[in-house]
Amino acid sequence: MKKKKVLFISSTGGHFNELIQLKPLFEKYDYHIITEKDRITINEKKIYKDKISYLLYGTRARLFKYIFILFINCWISLYNYMKFRPKYIVTTGTHSAGPMCCIGKILGSKIIYIETFANSTTKTATGKLIYHFADLFIVQWEEMLKLYPKATLGGWIY
Repeated sequence: MKKKKVLFISSTGGHFNELIQLKPLFEKYDYHIITEKDRITINEKKIYKDKISYLLYGTRARLFKYIFILFINCWISLYNYMKFRPKYIVTTGTHSAGPMCCIGKILGSKIIYIETFANSTTKTATGKLIYHFADLFIVQWEEMLKLYPKATLGGWIY
């Protein structure tokens, strides 16, 4: 039986740490991981080999540079999407995952968004966007159901 293709994507840092908590799911699927390339995530290549790809690292601290990097990451996301063609996209956010989720939704993938553990009372910018079209939107805190009434309470990833 052929395994379903699942793309796991997040930005670096805490979002990537949350994504890696889903590791027990990886082997159940034909999976691929995408994250931003930095000094921490580059070491993941030793573990995941050809199962991991990278986006450019970008932060909103410098707006013009961020917009430029976001534009390039949209093209990288489109390339990776067409290469892997996932049935599902699972993300723990944030900005770098937004373009992939939009591309995936347009091209027929199911989107599973997990709002970050770090926010227990406020929405993330990416969460606000993806909430409207995610096939499954999961929150980790019960309080977040007030902000996202159609969400599913999944509990803590950790």
